[in-house]
Amino acid sequence: MALSTAVGALIGSAIDGASGDDSTADGAIIGAATATVARVLVPVIFTYAVGWAVLKGLDTAKDKIFGDRA
Repeated sequence: MALSTAVGALIGSAIDGASGDDSTADGAIIGAATATVARVLVPVIFTYAVGWAVLKGLDTAKDKIFGDRA
């Protein structure tokens, strides 16, 4: 288990335990799952954002060099 998954489980457990209604185990499971999903999605979203910014910059540079031929 990765450290981020363990930290997610601890945070989820603490948040779920704050209500005092039930066991903190379900919060730990949800926290671990959230950490796992975030570990996959954050790099994908970051890569998409950087790619979009590069394409936007290239489009702007092309328009400045060649003029806007819409």
